[in-house]
Amino acid sequence: MATLVQLTMESPAIQYLCQKDKRLAKVIRQIGPLSYRPHRDNPFPYFIHEIIEQMLSTKASVRIYGRLETLCGGRVTPDAIAGLSLEEIRSIGTSATKAACIKRFSESVRTKEIDWERLSQLEEEAIVKELTKIKGIGMWTAKMYLIFTLDKPDVLPYEDGAFRQSYQWLYKTDDLSRASIEKKCRKWKPYSSIAARYLYEALDSGLTREEFHLFK
Repeated sequence: MATLVQLTMESPAIQYLCQKDKRLAKVIRQIGPLSYRPHRDNPFPYFIHEIIEQMLSTKASVRIYGRLETLCGGRVTPDAIAGLSLEEIRSIGTSATKAACIKRFSESVRTKEIDWERLSQLEEEAIVKELTKIKGIGMWTAKMYLIFTLDKPDVLPYEDGAFRQSYQWLYKTDDLSRASIEKKCRKWKPYSSIAARYLYEALDSGLTREEFHLFK
């Protein structure tokens, strides 16, 4: 099992972010300690889940992934998916495009075109390049892998809808362009992924339902 990562106010990354960004510091204090386990031990099921989740809500993607698990006999593996037809994968409620991507990606893992061990040793840009060679795998999916599987500390997921929603709430802005987000979040480096985790948690915990006030 992957090592449990625990973030507290004593963690150097948290102290750094709180010093650099007063708004984020308030969110961190409201949320408190954050614990998680990267998906290092078995990245394949997580990656398939992320393919399904593209452009979907978390709730919908969990439901569809559960159906895929059932089709695979309880365990989503490259071999199990190899035994499914495109029609069977589509029957769980995913699109023809995603079904084809799931088949392509699974085959790439089976043939070792995608080798998890080798991939984890590469630089981030090289990892993204390897993953996005496969039709249907874009920057969003690659970044989710970098953050949630490899636990890379400095990935800014400006493409992600959940991140953008929390970012908009935190900074009270309607400018969600890449240039604007990168400029505003530059102060988070080299801990952009950790800042993003807190914004995800702010959304998941319901903090973003109330207007953000720095001094209230």
